[in-house]
Amino acid sequence: MTRASDTHGGPVALSKDGLPGWLDPVVHAVETVRPRQLSRFLPPEDGAGRQSAVLVLFGEGARGPELLLMERASSLRSHAGQPSFPGGALDPEDGDPSGDGPLRAALREAEEETGLEPSGVQLFGALPRLYIPVSGFVVTPVLGWWREPSPVGVVDPNETARVFTVPVVDLTDPANRATAVHPSGHRGPAFLVESALVWGFTAGIIDRLLHFAGWERPWDREKQVPLDWRA
Repeated sequence: MTRASDTHGGPVALSKDGLPGWLDPVVHAVETVRPRQLSRFLPPEDGAGRQSAVLVLFGEGARGPELLLMERASSLRSHAGQPSFPGGALDPEDGDPSGDGPLRAALREAEEETGLEPSGVQLFGALPRLYIPVSGFVVTPVLGWWREPSPVGVVDPNETARVFTVPVVDLTDPANRATAVHPSGHRGPAFLVESALVWGFTAGIIDRLLHFAGWERPWDREKQVPLDWRA
């Protein structure tokens, strides 16, 4: 299990020991999914792109399994105002981008952005690196189990507007699902939950996890939510 002291220079390990049974389908999906099954945007072969990581954190709330999300501040230069997983670029002290650097970065960024206590998080897997062309980030989604929940909230209003959890049952509800359509023509999954429109990279990860974990329910893919050019 990852402990708080591990996030500041020590080794950070992945462990599946003691996970709740309902996470078994997610663990299987993480172990078997291939990059092209997650996204058509994969890291440039020339190694370009800024290495980063996000924390896909599963907890258990009053309505069952849930995910931790945050809403980025509207003043940020990239992905302003968007709901997202906690995360960001790797710092040099995070270590090897090809090793445990992304694991440490995901925990560090989550602590900095939401006040999350890393010692309560058990990291159990990482998805293949993906690419966000609009910002040039190469992102490793790191998955964790919120074994010992801690209080979370906005730490820096200049970076984060809101921190919230979303029950998985709401994410799988067909009534909350739609296809986001950007003026550029790009189409992708979207979720209308907790007074937020979750779309883009974050929605894509959630969509694929629900699908490959076998949690997805049939939904109307013709239901559209238009985005504007600022999105």
